[in-house]
This record gives sequence, C-alpha cells and structure tokens, in this order.
Amino acid sequence: MLNALEVVTIVVVGVMVGVESSVPFFSNPILNALPGDNGLRGRVHGARLGGAVMPFWYIGSLVLVGVWAVAGWDDDGTGLVVTAAALLIVSVLMSILVLVPINNRVKTWTAGSRPADWKEQMKRWDRWHYVRVAVIIAAFTCLAAALT
Repeated sequence: MLNALEVVTIVVVGVMVGVESSVPFFSNPILNALPGDNGLRGRVHGARLGGAVMPFWYIGSLVLVGVWAVAGWDDDGTGLVVTAAALLIVSVLMSILVLVPINNRVKTWTAGSRPADWKEQMKRWDRWHYVRVAVIIAAFTCLAAALT
C-alpha cells in the first residue's frame, strides 16, 4: 500500500512541477510575444484557470506527501519526505502571500481596465513564480531521492 501511495504522490507532484515549469519557460514567453493585448488576454484566462485548479493541486500534493511521511515514518527516506513537505508548505505560503493576490487582480483585468503598471505586476508575478517552481522542483527531487 505504501508503494502505491509513493507512486501516486510522485506522479501528482511531478505533473504539477511539469505544469508549473511550463508557465515561465513556454506559456508566458509565447503570450508575451503576441501582438497588442492578446498576451494580456491569455494571462487573464490563465489566471482564472490556474486560480481555480492550482489550490487543489498544491494542497492535494501536500496532503499526499504528509500521508507518505506518516505511513512510512520508519523508512530510511522519511527525512527527505518531511523536507519535501516543508518545501511544499513554503510553496503554498508563497502562493497565498504573494502570487494569489497578484493573480486575483489579473483575473479582473480587461484591455480597458488594466492598471498602468500591469506589465510590472506581471514581471513581479513571474519572478516569484520562478522561485516557487524552484521550491517545488526541490520538493520533487527530495521525494524521488526518498525512494532510493
């Protein structure tokens, strides 16, 4: 049973890492290259979609890692699993304190109602998102190492 939990957790966290990594490395550069306000429209749609899905994914990942840590408490890799949980907590806190407030503003923007500093806000979100991606990659790495 623990093996199944480990596999499910690795897959869920790994897919989350892949999706979140695709945002700064693929999606946003594509959106930023679009003419006019098309990139902004894409980011607004992404803010709505991500804002609806990602809270469940981040919290679900954290719960899976927590269950893994408890269920495998006597295993050799438990310290790495606990470290991964701590890193995922950091990512959730970063999201709640910095990224979600920006995302909530972005969701309301239109071409006519965007603030004058919208590009600066997008750059701020991007910078914090790079850090969050690094944190969840580190968490995923800890989980993978815990299996060995």
